[in-house]
Amino acid sequence: MTKNKIYIVGFIVIILAVGFFFFNSKSQTDSINTQSSSNNTQSSSTELAPVNSITHGHGLAVDVEDSSKVYIATHHGLLVLMNDKDLFKVGSASDDYMGFSTHPTNAKVFFSSGHPANGGNIGFQKSDDSGLSWKKVSSGVKGPVDFHAMAVSPANPNLIYGWYQGALQRATDEGKNWEIASNTNFPVVNLSADPKNENIVYASSPQGLMISIDKGSTWTKLLDGFVSVLVVNPQDSQKLLSYSEPQKLAKSNDGGKTWEKINADFAGETPLFISFNMQDQNIIYLLTDKNSIYKSTNSALTWNKVL
Repeated sequence: MTKNKIYIVGFIVIILAVGFFFFNSKSQTDSINTQSSSNNTQSSSTELAPVNSITHGHGLAVDVEDSSKVYIATHHGLLVLMNDKDLFKVGSASDDYMGFSTHPTNAKVFFSSGHPANGGNIGFQKSDDSGLSWKKVSSGVKGPVDFHAMAVSPANPNLIYGWYQGALQRATDEGKNWEIASNTNFPVVNLSADPKNENIVYASSPQGLMISIDKGSTWTKLLDGFVSVLVVNPQDSQKLLSYSEPQKLAKSNDGGKTWEKINADFAGETPLFISFNMQDQNIIYLLTDKNSIYKSTNSALTWNKVL
């Protein structure tokens, strides 16, 4: 065999060897990708896991687009109640969401604060996939904060409030940067922002119902006694619904100047969170201190226990 023929045969052998290597490598890669795709599908199927009950409810929100879903923030993660009967855990996180708010128009965007399952403070975080996963946005002032009460302004979703260590904090950039709006002389158990006027925010407190007309900088009292929750009708800022020790469940049609008591029986339990159905304001959900969920279909006049 001539030297040139030897070179040609050797070159062909090298080409065949390289081709075999890349073919084998591609086959292994395709196998890995197929296995990864299978794993992703399996992961998606476990994004909602059935649970039997609510433990330590800290927040309540009806889905802004799909009213068959009601989200409950708890001491052990986020839950969703579907069709008033089926309860699921959302995602894999089991953190304590002491503060929880949803975006007023985007059903996929949630905000939370509280404690990680392994201890410490979360700071302020955001979910872009309806609570399946979370990403920390900021630590807040003197943080990481643990907001026990939060509110997103429906009139300006970039405006968010959180209460921590005796002070109301305020962010105007969807939670990236925070400032102290006021050092409150009352503990805050619940915050609610006006749906039409971004300057107005309410604070429920053991010392009464407070209102601020300057984005939380100063406060005046609307109602005496222990107030556990106040919610504003999303279509009418003058219509308020509250629960307090002196009046129990009550409504106001004039922005809190006068109140009318509603005869409602929650079996001795105290309502802590109330959320309107955005598609039908006659439908309202309520979460009590005993982790019961009640529903009204006639603007809070009567209630039925659904869980």
